[in-house]
Amino acid sequence: MKARLIHFLKLIDEDGRIEERKIWEVPKDRRCPEGIRYRLAYVFPGRKEPAVLYDNHHPKGHHKHISGRQSAYEFSTVENLLKDFRQDIEALK
Repeated sequence: MKARLIHFLKLIDEDGRIEERKIWEVPKDRRCPEGIRYRLAYVFPGRKEPAVLYDNHHPKGHHKHISGRQSAYEFSTVENLLKDFRQDIEALK
């Protein structure tokens, strides 16, 4: 099985803020035991670096960046991932 995109959304609001979410189903292995890969980003206008970024690339595993600070993220489900991401965005607004 190859990676299969299971969720994609890209929104640009009236102020130019970008929210982009990509979630893939991938084969389960030691690098990705849940079988899920993701990159969720929220970017303010005129900025290159996201204000909020959730991802789980190897070798870091599940983590998030909020205003440039990186911390571990405890992944449980895709639904909770999306909820937590939205909460962090709302906290910045």
